[in-house]
Amino acid sequence: MQHFPIFLDLNARAVVLSGGGDAALAKLRLLLKTNANLTVFASLPAPEIENWAQVGKLTLIRRPVADGDISSATLFYAANETPAEDTRVAKLARNAGALVNIVDNLQDSDFITPAIVDRTPVTVAIGTEGTAPVLARSLKAELEARLPTSIGPLARIGKSARALAMKLPVGRARRDFWAEFFASTGPKAIAKGEAAVKPALNALLDRHLSRAARPGHVAFVGAGPGDPDLLTMKARRALDEADVVIHDRLISSEILDLSRREATIIVAGKQGFGPAMAQDDINALIVQHAGLGSQVVRLKSGDATVFGRLDEEIDACDAARISWNIVPGITAASASVAALGQSLTKRGRNSSVRFLTGHDTRGFADHDWAALARPGEVAAIYMGKKSARFVQGRLLMHGADRATPVSVIENASRADQRILDTTLASLPADLADAGFDGPALTFYGLAPRAAHALSQLQMETA
Repeated sequence: MQHFPIFLDLNARAVVLSGGGDAALAKLRLLLKTNANLTVFASLPAPEIENWAQVGKLTLIRRPVADGDISSATLFYAANETPAEDTRVAKLARNAGALVNIVDNLQDSDFITPAIVDRTPVTVAIGTEGTAPVLARSLKAELEARLPTSIGPLARIGKSARALAMKLPVGRARRDFWAEFFASTGPKAIAKGEAAVKPALNALLDRHLSRAARPGHVAFVGAGPGDPDLLTMKARRALDEADVVIHDRLISSEILDLSRREATIIVAGKQGFGPAMAQDDINALIVQHAGLGSQVVRLKSGDATVFGRLDEEIDACDAARISWNIVPGITAASASVAALGQSLTKRGRNSSVRFLTGHDTRGFADHDWAALARPGEVAAIYMGKKSARFVQGRLLMHGADRATPVSVIENASRADQRILDTTLASLPADLADAGFDGPALTFYGLAPRAAHALSQLQMETA
C-alpha cells in the first residue's frame, strides 16, 4: 500500500487550487462538498468557477499563484493542465508546507483524491493507487447502486444517539445493538419516515439494556484452500462477528484480513514434522476465550471436518459447556482436483475415493494397501510430501502398477499454485526435484487433463 487512506477534517481549513479549466472543475465539484475555505487562482476561470465565487462558495483570484499565496493552506491542487506551470506552483506549495496534488501526475503528487460515494455522513472512498481510475469509477457506480440513500440519515440519527448507547457495556453488547439498528430496526423505521427512527432506536436500546450478555460461543470454520473467493458466505459472516480468531498456520493473510480489525488474531497451528502448538494447549486456548464471553472463530484450513482434529476441540467445548457450530469449507481435495481439470469419481474408472493423511506414517501402516493398489483406485493424500517414499513402497509392495499416474498440487487455488505430473515409480525423485515448500496434496490414480503439457509449462515457469 503506497497511499495510506485517511479522512482529513477540512472544516474551516484552507485549500488552494491553481487552474480554471476542466481539471480544476472536476476537483472543485468534490471539494465543494466539504466545509473547507477554498481559494482558486485562475487568470481565465471557467464560468462555473465565477458563479461559485459570486455566491460565496469560494474565493477567486484572477491571476497565477505567487510566492506567499499558499502560506496557510492544508492542501494544494495544481490543475493548470500545463506541466511547467503545475511544477512551478507545486514547488511554491511544498515550500509553504502544504500537501500537493498535481492532476494527472501521480509520480509527483503527495496525495491522490479517491473516487467517493457520498451518503453523508457515510463516505466510501475507493482508490487504485492512481493506476486504474476507470475501475475506481466502475466500483463507485456499483456501490452507489447498492447503498440506499437512507444510510446517510440513519448514520446521522445514530450519531446523535451515541451518548445513550454508551450505557451498554463496551465491546460485543454495543456492536450487537448497532448491528441490529443498521441492519433491521433502522431501515424498517425510516421507511415510515425519518421521524419514526428515533423512537425505534430508543425502544431497541431499552431492549438491549435489559438483555443478558450473550454467552461465549465457538464457530469451527473451514477457511477453504486459500483463495478468499472460495470462502462461504457463512464463513465471512462468522469472521465479521468474531472477537477472537484462532487459526492454523496455513490460513492465508488475505483471509485473515477479512476479520474485524478489532478482533484478536492468534496463530495456533501445526507444521508437519516441525514446530507445533500442542493440541491440549489449543483446546485450552479456545475454552479460555469463549469462557470469557468472546465469540471465537476456530479457523481451519480447508474443511474443518477433514483431518482437522475437530472432535478433540469439540469435546473440550462440551466439557466446558460452551456452545459451538461448524461452518463447512472447501477441502483441499476439491480445490486440487479442480486444478487438475478432473473429477474425483468417474463412471468406468472409480466409484469411490479415499482420503488419507501422510502426516503420521505409523497410522499409514494400517491402511488396506492391497485394495488401494488395484487398478482404477483413486486416493487423495493430505500432507503427503515427506511420506512419498513410504507411500510408494507400500503400494509397490502390494502390486501397484509402477506407471500409475500421480499428481501433486501445491498451494491449490492460490496464485502460486503448481502442479507436478508424475508416476508412482518416479514420485519421490520428481517431488524432491520440484522443490515444493508449500502445502501440497497428492492424488494417486489421477492425472491432469493434457497432463504433460500443463505440468511441464508450470514447472518450467516456476
